Amino acid sequence: MRQIAALPYRIEGNANEPSVQVLLVTSRGTGRWVIPKGNREPGLSPHASAAIEAQDEAGVRGALCPIALGSYRYRKRRGSGASLMIDVDVFPLAVNDELPSWKEQSERERKWFGLSEAANAVDEPDLRDLIRSFAPAEFKAAVRRTGALSTMTRHTGLASMFGWFQRLLPRTGNFFELFEAHAATVLSGAEATARLLAGGPSSAEHIREIGEREHDADDITREVLQTVRRTFLTPFDRSAITALIGSLDDTIDEMQAAAAAIDLYELTEFPSEMQDMAAIVVDAARLAAEAMPLLREIGRNGDRLHELTERLVRIEGHADDIHAAGLKRSLQLYGKADTLRFVTEREIYKHLERIVDAFEDVADQIDGIVIDHA
Repeated sequence: MRQIAALPYRIEGNANEPSVQVLLVTSRGTGRWVIPKGNREPGLSPHASAAIEAQDEAGVRGALCPIALGSYRYRKRRGSGASLMIDVDVFPLAVNDELPSWKEQSERERKWFGLSEAANAVDEPDLRDLIRSFAPAEFKAAVRRTGALSTMTRHTGLASMFGWFQRLLPRTGNFFELFEAHAATVLSGAEATARLLAGGPSSAEHIREIGEREHDADDITREVLQTVRRTFLTPFDRSAITALIGSLDDTIDEMQAAAAAIDLYELTEFPSEMQDMAAIVVDAARLAAEAMPLLREIGRNGDRLHELTERLVRIEGHADDIHAAGLKRSLQLYGKADTLRFVTEREIYKHLERIVDAFEDVADQIDGIVIDHA
């Protein structure tokens, strides 16, 4: 038997104590802590079914990546008395909205846990390992050293946009801190892109945030390029440094281009394929943000870096399939009846595809550095 589940997460904290948190709910039968899960809805994709479970059981919505993070196994007792093994595919959900009331509110509790606490709270060993692997200790330790990822929770805070990374600017070539700061900016831009593609009345704010994140990223990129020129010893080959920061910058440039097109055409509603691609962008940005601090110790972290880049490449292939399906449906719906709508949707799909392609380039650059230095 097979089920689907969502792993709702958020990234919180300040420069000193950033943290990844996971939302758990209690089961209706035993009251133990679990993640929202259930059977796949007929006619719906696995991740769409997981999104329904997350909203019904935990009262949360957000960008849910259509590619499973992994799976775990547990044994479920049926009404007949049989105890059957069930495999559960888990989809990461970047939470944007916590509902004040939801379908199963009277039947369950919900609570945010730190990664370690969440892993200890669940009973299933495979799920425990999956939660722990979501952000390894090396990632959190490196983040705590720099504080760069404290900006991940600044969804719409529009004041002092540049202050957060000015403290990180290097005096003696602190490339790692700049990589991490740029990846944090990319992740914030990805989350804003997903909120924009979800539709709703706040599109202007999301478009503005994406633009400001892109400007932040440009400043960091410029600082990296200047530092390359004035630093005698660099941790990697100079061309590898410029290629990595350039590929990272391409991701948020395309996010800004997509937002500009949405603003130009005044789009307010988006098909599910676009929302799925935006969720893939969020997951890709999360993986990139995890990878950057691991570059500080490539020898020790080479295996984990390879796992991250492998997933980035794999989700790019899934994004291509979603892009093709969405474009085909748009052509069928609007190709003859509303040509302008088809042209505008095709342009948005093009930018979304380019965002994911740019993340694959990031993966290629990381792999090249690992090969040279691990």
